[in-house]
Amino acid sequence: MTTTTPHDQHEHDLSHLLRSPGFQEWRREVTAIGGCAAPIHLTGSSRIVTGDGTVLAERAGDILAPCGNRRASVCPACSDRYASDAYHLIRAGMAGGKGVPESAAAHPRVFVTLTAPSFGPVHTRRVTARGLVVPCVCGDKHHRDDPRVGTALDPDGHDYEGAILWQAHAGKLWNRFAIRLRRLLAQVLGVKVRDVRHHARLSYAKVAEYQRRGLVHFHAVVRLDGPDGPTTGAPAGITTDGLHAAIREAAGSVVLTVDRPDGTPLPLTWGRQVDVRPITSTTAAQLEDDDGEITDTALAAYVAKYATKGTGKSEATDRPIRDISHLRHLDLTEHHRRLIETAWELGGLAEYEGLNLRRWAHMLGFRGHFLTKSRAYSTTFGAIRGERRTYRLGETLAALDAPVDAGSVLVVNDWQVVAFGHRNDAEREIALGIAERQRAQRRIRSEPGRSS
Repeated sequence: MTTTTPHDQHEHDLSHLLRSPGFQEWRREVTAIGGCAAPIHLTGSSRIVTGDGTVLAERAGDILAPCGNRRASVCPACSDRYASDAYHLIRAGMAGGKGVPESAAAHPRVFVTLTAPSFGPVHTRRVTARGLVVPCVCGDKHHRDDPRVGTALDPDGHDYEGAILWQAHAGKLWNRFAIRLRRLLAQVLGVKVRDVRHHARLSYAKVAEYQRRGLVHFHAVVRLDGPDGPTTGAPAGITTDGLHAAIREAAGSVVLTVDRPDGTPLPLTWGRQVDVRPITSTTAAQLEDDDGEITDTALAAYVAKYATKGTGKSEATDRPIRDISHLRHLDLTEHHRRLIETAWELGGLAEYEGLNLRRWAHMLGFRGHFLTKSRAYSTTFGAIRGERRTYRLGETLAALDAPVDAGSVLVVNDWQVVAFGHRNDAEREIALGIAERQRAQRRIRSEPGRSS
């Protein structure tokens, strides 16, 4: 009896796909969606109609649409697109563009990093200025990829309960921080808190990034504007140094108190590591200049990169957990397994029902959006994607040689979802290859000195 191995099945699927009569059409569709690794299968129709009802183009049948997942571990192609949009959103708020005047670059601006407090000692990897690895408390010099880095030194004594409750309330703690910061700015200006909006506006964009220990910290671009946002200058009474001082005081003083399951109060605060640095307007590629200030161009790329990360431990934890017994099948460290189990256990208690922790157990209890911004910081993801749709519609109209512009037509879509993802690993492998090739082509086009 012949046994078919997974490798044999993969080779068979790959050979069958490459020889199939519909391969070239399938490949064109996958290329059109950037090599999406988990496409959405749709059936239906789409029409481009003018104002008088004339149908310029129509398409019906089955199509593929990109999944749109921001996590690189789920779909590298859609993650790249999300990172690109995030880059333009972040940079517009620092250097101008997309509705933000260039003069906003002269406003007080700082880059802030707020971390989680300690819930117990963990394995660490620190490197000296000379590149020497400092021994961990356990006595070992951990290499960069050591899975023990970030995990609890004493799992039985680690406060997993507190860590999950902090993680679940991290977004609310940020809101408390922003409120406290506005109050401190009101004090500096010598005005009442309710009147500060008539003198200044706090604008920011922040991204959450997982640390090796499984808890998020926040990177944020914070900008101080005048009362009407980026079109008005910041009040003369607050400089970049003043904003810097107010942020440090707000981060050190804000507290959010919640109850543990046994009723014991748990004060939630930021960790002791608070980093606040000014942002310069240079176009240099390095993240920092010689004075330790951060450059806006490199910072936008840095923040956008972290907006596409998941927990960083395995692809499986980027997906919701429906049954906690399935956890034994995931490739996780014992530390991260304990975090997920704790989130699941707390999620089953009535007092935490509003936190919906079981839904977010796969994200180690973090319930917030990974990239958020204040209203006046810059443009929106919706606006950026709308620009892209308009551009592509213009290309379609040009190919049709239609004597109309994109703003004068209506696109009528009638699509229904019929399936998700590729049919097998062979299709996904080819899609990933297409995505990588397109990424390499974009890299080449963006090289300095290369003409468009």
